[in-house]
Formats: sequence, C-alpha cells, structure tokens
Amino acid sequence: MVTNYPQRLTATTSIDAQATASVMKRAMTRFGQFMCGLRGHDAVLHFEGKRVMMRCTSCGHDSPGWEVTGRAPRQRYEGDARRHAIVTPRLVLRKTA
Repeated sequence: MVTNYPQRLTATTSIDAQATASVMKRAMTRFGQFMCGLRGHDAVLHFEGKRVMMRCTSCGHDSPGWEVTGRAPRQRYEGDARRHAIVTPRLVLRKTA
C-alpha cells in the first residue's frame, strides 16, 4: 500500500537516558531475584484491603495469601476473668544471715 506519509523503514531505536534507566531497573530487579534465589526471601506480613499475604522486601514476590472475610470466631465459654488476668508475682524479701 502506497501512502504519502513518511514511514520508517528500519527497526532501529535510539539509545537515550530513559532506555538506559529502564535497562538498569530491570538488571537490579533480576539481581534482587537472584539473591532471593540463593538465600531465600525476606518475607514480611503485608495487608492489602481484605487480603493478607507475605511479601518479600527485596524482590517484591507475593505469597498466595488468604482473604480476611466473614465473622470473627465466637466465644464458646465465658470463663472466669480473674483466672485469665495477667498478674505479676509479688516480690517477697527475706533476711538471710
């Protein structure tokens, strides 16, 4: 098809600062993934909406996680609140010879 619009016939691209930055970004991402492959992920707990997952701080890998929906577990037995209270033991000083 012949048109009057000028067309580029070659598939060359110019190398500029943005292309170099994207190459460096990809290289650093790959290096982070390589390091996680050697020593394992640095996983931290991550909350996102109604979803909870483990996310690696080095490479950004996400575990499948789980969704937090529905009601909370209900209390079956009320029990005695005094028995479950955290009490620090009293310090008793004794005289020794």
